[in-house]
Amino acid sequence: MIDDDRREERPADPPRGPYGPTLRVLAVATLVNTIGNGALMTTSALYFTHVVGLAPTQVGAALAVAAAVGLFCQVPLGHLGDVRGPREVLLWLTAAAGMATLGLLLARSFVGLVLVLAVEAFFDRGASAVRSGYIARVATGSRGVTFKAYLRSVTNVGISLGALLGGLALAVNQPWAYLAVFAVNGVTFLVSAAVLTRLPHLSPTPGRVQGESRLGVLRDGPFVVVCVLTGVYAMHFFVIELAVPLWIAGHTSAPTWLVAGTMLVNTIAVALFQVRLSRGSDTVPKAARRMALSGFWVFGGFALFALAAGLPPWLAGCLLLLGAATHTVGEMIGSGGQWGVQMGLAPQERQGQYQGLAGMSFSLASILAPPLVAFLCIDWGRPGWLVMGGLVLLAALANLPASAWALRTRTQYGVTTHTG
Repeated sequence: MIDDDRREERPADPPRGPYGPTLRVLAVATLVNTIGNGALMTTSALYFTHVVGLAPTQVGAALAVAAAVGLFCQVPLGHLGDVRGPREVLLWLTAAAGMATLGLLLARSFVGLVLVLAVEAFFDRGASAVRSGYIARVATGSRGVTFKAYLRSVTNVGISLGALLGGLALAVNQPWAYLAVFAVNGVTFLVSAAVLTRLPHLSPTPGRVQGESRLGVLRDGPFVVVCVLTGVYAMHFFVIELAVPLWIAGHTSAPTWLVAGTMLVNTIAVALFQVRLSRGSDTVPKAARRMALSGFWVFGGFALFALAAGLPPWLAGCLLLLGAATHTVGEMIGSGGQWGVQMGLAPQERQGQYQGLAGMSFSLASILAPPLVAFLCIDWGRPGWLVMGGLVLLAALANLPASAWALRTRTQYGVTTHTG
């Protein structure tokens, strides 16, 4: 027992015991796939604007359509994983996403790009929902949160490595280099699908009882409220991706290379400490409290970003890096809390569709957050950062009574609850 406890204190090691092999398979598949995703994220926008000749607004519109498709497919495909067996559905969706991604090699028009991205989003976001449902079934309680935390660490490592690969294509700056990245990304999906064949099989869940809705999660009002609040809370991710670079470059005297510095702070910290800071989210009440705590950290990080405007370069740089570190602590604590709440409230036999709705809330945030973040943090300036931070904090705090309400209703949805 002492040795097991010591191992759990090392965030770089996957959990041992009966779940260890399963997590290692998921980790390898995730690492391979996110390397390709990171390379694609780095290069795709430039290729379709500078090489194909599409307008930036057209690329943005294609991404918005893909996000909308991803928004609505996750619950039904998560449900498909429940009733057909999550392992098998996950394999096919992952492989199909890879084949769809290879379509980027042929996309030469706005319509073509929209079609490819929409089909890829359908399969990829559906695979994400099924994977989350698989994790929630194979590893319950704190073990499920540990799985998600470890895989998030691996994701950050993979995207960072992929960004380096994409950087090589940017340095070459030839059409063939960009196309090679697209091909590599498609192949990583196929390799990931092959790796996932080593996952243990999980039996399909029992069919619906008489009178039960096909997609019962949509009728689970308390869980829907929790997911809506989680979506509002998740807007802080888009503040870091969108507002921080624009804020540093246009509203502070800090050197623009600090944009990369703040991203490195986030990426490295998550890779090293996500597992450690996700602990303590093994029950819904504990997870909700952790999520509420994270809201204060996120608000503090945003306040530090706001204070950096109008200061000397060295002081602005220090505040920006400190703000990035503060926000990242909140992000890691909140991620563990979010996973603990969402998995803990879901019936085991319906984890796919429930985690699909949880993913849907994040997809909705990805559509709504960019214009709101741009208005508050960039157009409004300092006060807007505080308003944005306050909105995230209020959503995190509101999740406490919402989760408690949802927990009280679990027996009618077939969930055995336990508090802590």
